[in-house]
Amino acid sequence: MSSVLFGPSGNSESFYDQGHKSTLETAKWLSEQGKNLFSGGLDLFEYSFGQGYRMSTEMAQKIGEEFKKYGIEMSIHAPYFINFANPDPVMYEKSLGYIKTGIKFLNAFGAKRMVFHAGSCGKETRENAIKLMTERFKEFMPEIEQELSQDMFICPETMGKTMQIGTYKEIIDLCTISSKLMPTFDFGHINALTQGSLKTEQDFQKIIDYCFEKLGKFRTKNAHVHFSKIQYGEKGEIRHLTFEDNIYGPEFEPFCEVLIKNGLNCHVICESNGTMAEDSVTMKNIYLNSIKKQ
Repeated sequence: MSSVLFGPSGNSESFYDQGHKSTLETAKWLSEQGKNLFSGGLDLFEYSFGQGYRMSTEMAQKIGEEFKKYGIEMSIHAPYFINFANPDPVMYEKSLGYIKTGIKFLNAFGAKRMVFHAGSCGKETRENAIKLMTERFKEFMPEIEQELSQDMFICPETMGKTMQIGTYKEIIDLCTISSKLMPTFDFGHINALTQGSLKTEQDFQKIIDYCFEKLGKFRTKNAHVHFSKIQYGEKGEIRHLTFEDNIYGPEFEPFCEVLIKNGLNCHVICESNGTMAEDSVTMKNIYLNSIKKQ
């Protein structure tokens, strides 16, 4: 039977509204969410370093110990500044440095997965940008592989804007370079980029099928997932929404069926706007109820 894990990226507004101030308090709080719906609380937490590494490794160790105490797995999101398609060699070295620093924080937290944005086209053609990015991954991944423990992965993310590199096929193809590259399927991004294409179970299944074909069972079944509803325009992603949205999507239920029918063990992180823990509870409840009906 598949065993999918659910949790938020960052702290919900309700966490702070209830008087909590520090991520040191998050693990206990998450362990209590959804207890009225299912045994135990949420399973995951993703700490975002999107604006840079503004934390000591000592604090990361303290936070990691709290999450371990409550049996909640952690992942991290590397800074948004990473762009392996930037032709400037100085910027390339900076991007690589963000990955290496991220691995230090993986170790400090006791986390296993680092999500990152692989690159964007800038002034280059998409073809040239992808070619350069691919060459660089082939260049640096042997070194990165040596720094990652057996159960650690770095996880390039599917993106939501037209100028970003990160269609689901681009990310899966990138992951063929190394077994330590685990795809992050951000289905809100995919839906935004494709103008609302994710509606049916089959719409999600074709993505999973392509992953099975290119990356095999382990990385497909254990893929990292971001799930939230996202407003989009003609150039893709505009802003993250909450599960109350009934205009833009995507809806979780069709993907839930894909999770169950394929026996997936994905880590599903919610990035809703301010309600990420609550919407994680909603997803876990839908998933567990669907399992019971099988």
